[in-house]
Amino acid sequence: MVYVYLMKNQKPLNEEVVKGHVEHLKELKRQGKLVLCGPFTDYPGGMVVFTAEDLEEAKKIAESDPFMALGYKTCKVRTLELANEENNYLLGD
Repeated sequence: MVYVYLMKNQKPLNEEVVKGHVEHLKELKRQGKLVLCGPFTDYPGGMVVFTAEDLEEAKKIAESDPFMALGYKTCKVRTLELANEENNYLLGD
């Protein structure tokens, strides 16, 4: 399944915590779980799109990100159903 964690800033970031977050992203990439990620330009936060076996694993992944683990951001985890050409954008046949 594909999941998204949507982050909201809680306190100013520092270089150390950003580096920890980037290492977290690199590890997700190494595991083949990272789909895409980045900060919002019009909202104080960002998102990470990734794969996980289930919602429980997805929440653990999000909570282990240093941004959340150290209290710099809060997040909400959402399950994403991909709509694309292969599944006719979820319209069926």
